[in-house]
Amino acid sequence: MSDDTNIEKAIEQVNDVLAGDLRAPHVKAFFHEPTFTATYVVSDDQTKRAAIIDSVWDFDQPSGRTSLEAADEIIDYARDAGLTVDWVLETHAHADHLSAAPYLQEKLGGELAIGREIVTVQGVFGKVFNEGTDFERDGSQFDRLMEDGDALMIGDIPLIALHVPGHTPADMAYIIGDAAFIGDTMFMPDYGSARADFPGGNARKLYRSVRRLMRLPDKTRVFLCHDYKAPNRTEFVWETTMLAQRTANVHLHEDVDEDQFVEMRTQRDATLEMPRLILPAIQVNMRGGHLPPPESDGTSYLKMPVNKL
Repeated sequence: MSDDTNIEKAIEQVNDVLAGDLRAPHVKAFFHEPTFTATYVVSDDQTKRAAIIDSVWDFDQPSGRTSLEAADEIIDYARDAGLTVDWVLETHAHADHLSAAPYLQEKLGGELAIGREIVTVQGVFGKVFNEGTDFERDGSQFDRLMEDGDALMIGDIPLIALHVPGHTPADMAYIIGDAAFIGDTMFMPDYGSARADFPGGNARKLYRSVRRLMRLPDKTRVFLCHDYKAPNRTEFVWETTMLAQRTANVHLHEDVDEDQFVEMRTQRDATLEMPRLILPAIQVNMRGGHLPPPESDGTSYLKMPVNKL
């Protein structure tokens, strides 16, 4: 037994499901190919209670047009299945897509939750976008700020939240029954790991977060936030197991030590371009999925910082 009581609780919870002492959640995935994002509706088949994880609000940057097509698909599914949504969860403030959380709450209900360290992200990007004093940097745009070890219920199925920083300071993983929703920590084993070069990101912390997650049982179902279809693979995939991650992840398998990973991740990140939607996505997602306040004519604007030579 380690002194990390929260991961020990998560391990016990997964083992209880595997032993048949707890129900496993039903997981329905919706893959949004324009942003390579997987959204999940996680439900208890008996009580019909549910949570939605990492939703997408379609945004066409050249035109500024938005669409609710991806969110409406989730709404239709939840209503057809007779689900009551209790939670709308974000694993972190995404840099590659806009969150549809407010729209989903309006149509389906549920409380919006994210990791408490969103306040760090708000502080950093509040300065980047020169937000005024009207922009609250205390996480008050969300209904609940999650701490490591916080527990929720999806019907009769328990959820344990784990703080897994590295990609950003605020990343959370949600262990629901035997299913781990790990956000941007690992990708499919043939693709590797998430970048760690955003403000507040840290490759060493990411390594340690992943090693913590890898203590979960081999048969833990692992659900990813993204898939980018590794070379030589023809289909998108967003579900794997912890055994596959531990033994076969090309960046983080069990034979890779911390210094090796940090060197690889740092060199790789230096070659990556910024996500296409990072500027609109961060401005919206740090506000819990809301646009900045409108101007006097009712129009909302998103800012683009300019770096002078």
